[in-house]
Amino acid sequence: MREKDIMQLYKLYKNLRTLYGKPSGQWSIWCKRPKTDRERERVMMEAILTQRTNWRNVEQAIAALEKRRLLSLDAFLNAYRKNPARTALLIKPSGFYQQKAARLAGLATFVKKRYGAIAVMKRVLASPNASQGGPLARMRTELLSLNGIGPETADSILLYALDKPIFVIDEYTRRFLQRRSELTPRHSKSFYENLQKFFQNNLKKDYRLYQDFHALIVIDGKVRR
Repeated sequence: MREKDIMQLYKLYKNLRTLYGKPSGQWSIWCKRPKTDRERERVMMEAILTQRTNWRNVEQAIAALEKRRLLSLDAFLNAYRKNPARTALLIKPSGFYQQKAARLAGLATFVKKRYGAIAVMKRVLASPNASQGGPLARMRTELLSLNGIGPETADSILLYALDKPIFVIDEYTRRFLQRRSELTPRHSKSFYENLQKFFQNNLKKDYRLYQDFHALIVIDGKVRR
């Protein structure tokens, strides 16, 4: 890592924080600390619902689930098993609703069978070496093995729902660095991993910093769009 990159990244974070303040709106739960287990489940579900759509559409889908008391992994899974088509229709505003319903059911099944509960996932990730590999790396691999969950969604779940210091890379992050060519890391075979390592190697391992920084990058990107 270069001292210049470290100083520049922290300066950019401070500038964003001064400009926008603490992340709010759609980020009020995602950046909340601490979260309840129910809130962590909600973040997991929203991480899938937000794929290829805007937040307003996600809010409509979430409101429909909340109205029917299905805003939890177990409740959604039970409803989906009884009537997949009707349950999928509830999240229609989010787009690709049949695919996303199947992905939500897949995530819920994974959590239930592999760990039993969110609290267990948290305990598994609480071991001293979890942030360096081991449990964290295994859980990330497990999430990536689920249908419809790619690096961005998996890392959003790990960072925002499970409080692990793993930086999320999305289109807003890419554009954020692109506007600052002096910070753009060199190209590698895995563009996502290259950008992710750039942030993680130049920032202290603090999930609170990662949550707020990424959220502010997205907020800034939407303002500039």
